[in-house]
Amino acid sequence: MTETATPETATPETSYRVTADELRQFIERFERLEAEKKDIADQQKEVMAEAKARGYDTRVMRKVIALRKRDKDDIAEEEAVLQMYREALGM
Repeated sequence: MTETATPETATPETSYRVTADELRQFIERFERLEAEKKDIADQQKEVMAEAKARGYDTRVMRKVIALRKRDKDDIAEEEAVLQMYREALGM
């Protein structure tokens, strides 16, 4: 168990050191997550490049992926409004 200085026994020097260590840990954790996020983004790019090489339309694929994240009722409502606007414009 790590020994932490109590307010009664903490000097500015010890409380600063403990805070600095904790801060460093948070920053290092965040930096590791950033690196993982970059690796995942690179893998996603590779997947899309492979799909494109196989003849798939990656722009449409991205739209499908975005739609799959949304609620079905929201999608239906948006499509109904879009259809109404198209009809109003004679499209």
